[in-house]
Amino acid sequence: MTPTPATRRSNVAAFGLSALMLAAGVAHFVVPDRYAAIVPESLGSARAWVYGSGVAELVGAALVAHPRTRRVGGWFVAVLLVAVFPANVKMALDGGAPGESGMLGNATAAWLRLPLQVPLVLWALHVARVAKTAEAGALTSATHSR
Repeated sequence: MTPTPATRRSNVAAFGLSALMLAAGVAHFVVPDRYAAIVPESLGSARAWVYGSGVAELVGAALVAHPRTRRVGGWFVAVLLVAVFPANVKMALDGGAPGESGMLGNATAAWLRLPLQVPLVLWALHVARVAKTAEAGALTSATHSR
């Protein structure tokens, strides 16, 4: 069966989100000190939170990548992005991530990153909604083909 244009677009959205979460998850293990510096001290062991959130991002990437788990994966990623938002706020308040440099500078980049969380959460919710619609369509097709 040839995928429809809507199916292809939803797959592109899902795979893009999955790739982003995969890259973010891997980064937690490649440069953990960068992330440890932005974990609020009140949470305790920064390294444990860095590795735990890295694993969560990898799980989210895997869930979103597979059509059967995409809906729950989209919701999982949306919740995860909201959950890590306090660390992003802390990074902005602290003037950026240690060791991070670029054209915009640490503090500016950190503050500009905050509103970017909104489209990321909306992206994850879109992936979840489209997956739910696709599941319903697949069930309807299967029922009518019997």
